[in-house]
Amino acid sequence: MAKTEEKLDDVIASLIDVDEEDHQEDPVQQELPHEHTHTGDPVNLTSRAAKQVKKIRENEKIDDHLFLRVAVEGGGCAGLNYKLGFDFKNDEDQLFESEGLDIVIDPRHLMYLEGIVIDYPDGLDARGFTFDNPNASDNCGCGASFAV
Repeated sequence: MAKTEEKLDDVIASLIDVDEEDHQEDPVQQELPHEHTHTGDPVNLTSRAAKQVKKIRENEKIDDHLFLRVAVEGGGCAGLNYKLGFDFKNDEDQLFESEGLDIVIDPRHLMYLEGIVIDYPDGLDARGFTFDNPNASDNCGCGASFAV
């Protein structure tokens, strides 16, 4: 089982910020199935989260050709971490829209992310992106990692 977890960690980690050419040459990624049927909106941003993403894009002067990428990677106290960032869309990515923002997701991540709601509370007791994931069987205390 540890070998399978290591392989999954390597695959998930390699999906973030890779060149398209490198992505196509990775034999580990080619072994994984690319099919997943989603039943609803895979990722939903609240209006507060969308406002914050737009603010980051503007403040950091992020290129309009980059999309918001939602992903997971192995690690964290619960097993998987959420990843948010701006990235180019590759041929395998699926494109979704929420609150007027285009979101790209690698189809292999959909089984972990389907139905997730990303919020950005800005109160005294909570600040930063939060993830409400119906697929998570366990969450860490900080809310940045989860298990399925």
